[in-house]
Amino acid sequence: MKDFNLNPIKNLKLIALFFAASIAFTSCSSDDDDHDDHEHEEELITTVTYTLTSGTDVVTFTFQDLDGEGGNEPTYNQTGTLLANTTYAGEIELLNETESPAEDITHEVEEEGDDHEFFYTSTISDISITKDDTDEDGNPIGIETTFTTGAAGTGSLIVVLKHEPTKPNDGSVANAGGSTDVEVTFPLTVQ
Repeated sequence: MKDFNLNPIKNLKLIALFFAASIAFTSCSSDDDDHDDHEHEEELITTVTYTLTSGTDVVTFTFQDLDGEGGNEPTYNQTGTLLANTTYAGEIELLNETESPAEDITHEVEEEGDDHEFFYTSTISDISITKDDTDEDGNPIGIETTFTTGAAGTGSLIVVLKHEPTKPNDGSVANAGGSTDVEVTFPLTVQ
């Protein structure tokens, strides 16, 4: 029988080598087990267009910020006149115009409707906005709306797109939760 050398220094080196190997093996293990395959990759939204149509009357609100946050100030534009006591069909469009051709983000929001919802708030009390489209669970998305004006007035229209809001919710952006993908405030005049 062979006699093993139980040299404490050699044993300590051997234990240290095994310890280092176990750390290296453990640190190489994948953390992808906890990775969500549907992780939200935030899209760049440079342009928001909200179009309201009543018969032949068309009103368009446009927000554009081609260089993103910082840089140049965004622009706001309105074409057409909002009339008092009128019901409009509304549709919102989101674009990334840094791409050529421009990338339509609206389709992605619609496809991932269960993870998105638009919220519309007017400071003019006589305006009501209802969401007409729903996700696969029957909860509102808000790409398509009905926009109804009351008496003439001035104020603002706030449009917010939330990612992963609580669904169903009470319809208010304050209690929706989630993160904000875009928030735009349009000046608003009803004549």
